[in-house]
Amino acid sequence: MATRKAGGYRNLTGYAFISPFLIGFFGLTVIPVAMTLYLSFTDYNMLRPPEWIGLEHYERMFTKDEKFWHSLRVTFFYTFTAVPLRLIVALAIAMLVAKIVRGAGFYRTVLYLPSIIGGSVAVAVMWRQLFGLEGAINTILKWLGLSGVSWLGDPKYAIWTLILLYGWQFGSSMLIFLAGLKNIPNDYYEAASVDGAGSVTMFFRITLPLLTPVILFNVVIQLINGFLAFTPAYVIFGDGRPLGATLMYVLYLFQNAFTFFDMGYASGMAWVLLVIVGLLTALIFKSSEYWVHYESKGDR
Repeated sequence: MATRKAGGYRNLTGYAFISPFLIGFFGLTVIPVAMTLYLSFTDYNMLRPPEWIGLEHYERMFTKDEKFWHSLRVTFFYTFTAVPLRLIVALAIAMLVAKIVRGAGFYRTVLYLPSIIGGSVAVAVMWRQLFGLEGAINTILKWLGLSGVSWLGDPKYAIWTLILLYGWQFGSSMLIFLAGLKNIPNDYYEAASVDGAGSVTMFFRITLPLLTPVILFNVVIQLINGFLAFTPAYVIFGDGRPLGATLMYVLYLFQNAFTFFDMGYASGMAWVLLVIVGLLTALIFKSSEYWVHYESKGDR
C-alpha cells in the first residue's frame, strides 16, 4: 500500500511539473487551432456570435476571390525565388567562414546578426529608406552613371526588394550549413586530393552529397518561413501596393481578419495555407529518398 501511494505521489509530482507546458500547449495551440477550424465554417466579425454557413468561405475563396489567387501567386513566386537565394548565399558564406581559423567566432556572430534583426520593423523601415527614390541604392546607381529605379513604386521591382531582404537574412541557415561542413571528415578531402580531384569536383562529389541532410532541414524551415512572410511586406508596402505586386498571402489574410473583420474567412485562409505548406513539406520529405544521402547508410 505504501509503495502504491509513493508511486501515485511521484505521478502527481510529474504531472505538476509538466502542467505549465500542458496548459500552454492546449490553451495557446490546440484550442485556438480547433477554434479557427470551427470559425472557418462560420460568418464571424467579432461583433456578433458566429453563424454557421458551412463551406461558403471555401467556395468564395476558390471560385470568386481573385485576390486570394493573386496573393497565392505572389507568395509562391516570392518563396520559390527568395528561399533558393538565401540558401545559396548562406552556403557560400558558410564555406568561406569554414576556412577561417583566427576570428571565426567573431565572423559567425557578425554574419548571424541579420537573422536576429532582419524580421524587425526597424529593419523594414531601413530597407524602405534604402530602396526609396532618393535612397542609397539609387544614389549609387547615379554615381555609376545609371538612372535611378522606382524600386518601391514599380510593380516589376517591388517584390524584388522583399526577396533581397529575405536573402540578406541568411545568418541562421549559414550557421546550420557551417555545422554540417564541420561534421564532414577531412579524410574524404585528403583522399580525393591524392586522387587528383579539384575543388569543384570535391564540392559536387563530397561536400554537397554529405550536406544533403542539412540542406533538407534548411529547405523545409525556409519554405515555411517564406510562406509566412508578413512584417516586411506590411511595413514597407502596407496594403500590397503597387498594384498588388506585394500582396503576400499572410498579408491578405491579415487584411481580412483585422481590416475587413471577416474572421471566418481569414480562418479558412489560414487552414488552406496549413494544407498547402503541409503538402509541400510532405512532398519534399518524399523526394528526399532520392537526393538526400546519409553517410551511415551510403548513397542511395
